[in-house]
Amino acid sequence: MFDKIIGNNKIKDFLKLAIETNNISHSYMFVGKSGIGKKMFAKQFAKYIMCLNNEKCINNTDKCSSCIKFEANSNPDFIEIMPSEKTLKIDKIRKMQEKIAEKPILSSKKVYIIDEADTMTEESQNCLLKTLEEPPEYAVIILIVSNESKMLATIKSRCVSVKFDILSNNEIKELYPNLSEEMIQLLEGSLENVDRVEKKLEQYEELKKIADILESGNLVKAFNNSDLLYTEKCDIIGILETLNMIFWERQNIKAIDIVERTKKKISQNNNYDMCIDYLIMNIC
Repeated sequence: MFDKIIGNNKIKDFLKLAIETNNISHSYMFVGKSGIGKKMFAKQFAKYIMCLNNEKCINNTDKCSSCIKFEANSNPDFIEIMPSEKTLKIDKIRKMQEKIAEKPILSSKKVYIIDEADTMTEESQNCLLKTLEEPPEYAVIILIVSNESKMLATIKSRCVSVKFDILSNNEIKELYPNLSEEMIQLLEGSLENVDRVEKKLEQYEELKKIADILESGNLVKAFNNSDLLYTEKCDIIGILETLNMIFWERQNIKAIDIVERTKKKISQNNNYDMCIDYLIMNIC
């Protein structure tokens, strides 16, 4: 049921048991750090809450119409609500309340996932509270929350709280085997910044090649192969610090000194391209 999702095995067991025993609450709050799979869990849970034949669908022997529609993103009994402009405003909650009064079409249940529920204004939360206090018997509402402190106590008291753990380094390694241990440490148990970390990994490999060329003393080749240094102006200090890590591993004290001088020149708002020219010409 949750086999394709990494981590939080205790929560898998808890949600599986709820489905197998048909002991489904009207409202849940999935709480934990961003990027650890809360929404994936919520969607999979929603799929099997609405499933018309769990045994066959779980075993993939004969999927029901509800699951087929769900996988095609066209199940009318499943609704996702997301914030716009970083805030989940009251108009979306009111619209949900209008729709929730309508009975399910395919399943015996309707499931609403409110993503980033902690971005709801206080007004929005108070509005939602009315539904949580007297939900229709067929409705299940799942709130996905990263910062629980932003949720009203009255909201929290009406939801089954499901606390998610961060991912272990081994679990992240299983998903992204090419990431180094250092890069995995940077993720701090979350996949929220994995794209940024993968970019840093690509940059690191390119910087090693640039360092090789700079140390070879081939000035023309260095200028022709240092586009990264010229184009990544917004992140150049971080890039130069990474370059210095490479030179430190190679004990190239002269190059480290030049890179530090270049960082200082850039921070003093000297001409950017001329700063990179200075670095290349003085290391080669």
